Order: sequence, then C-alpha cells, then structure tokens
Amino acid sequence: MVASITTIPVIGVPVKSSNSIDGWDSVLSILQMPNGIPVATVALNAAKNAGILAAEIIGTFDENVSLALEKYKQTMQEEVLHKVKKLKAEWPNDFDL
Repeated sequence: MVASITTIPVIGVPVKSSNSIDGWDSVLSILQMPNGIPVATVALNAAKNAGILAAEIIGTFDENVSLALEKYKQTMQEEVLHKVKKLKAEWPNDFDL
C-alpha cells in the first residue's frame, strides 16, 4: 500500500506471523501489486536482504556506500571460503578437488 502513495522505491519484506499461512499471504500481498506500482520483494523474513538491497540502490550514486558494500561482500566470501576449508579438513572425501 505504501508504494501506491510514494515515488521512492519500496522494498517489501514478507513476514511469517502467528496468524499467517506460512507467510504466503504476506508474499502474495506484495507480489500482487497492480501495474504501475512496483515493489521489490525479498525472501520471507529477509529484512537483512532488504537492507542490503536498499544500500545497493543508494550505492548507485553514493561511492562510500558502494565501497562499504564491496567490503561487506568480500568479507562474506572470505567467511564462506574459510568454512569450506574447515569442512574439507574435518570431513575429507573423494570428491574434493
């Protein structure tokens, strides 16, 4: 509804609540906006992704935000690679390269 009364980008965050149908009602209410009322949508309960998407939009014209996002994503990549290395060391198998 907010998207229908503003010209700024709106990011919908569907949430699973105690009275929802596994969050599907929330997802569908965001996805079913009429033509002319765009709403970006992230995964169920993914407010963090909504924040990152908002930062990416801002980063298109703010170099400081863009650089901070690059650093954040580099850190995430390093964390994943560290976890892979740790898993391979603890659970070696014939499929590891």
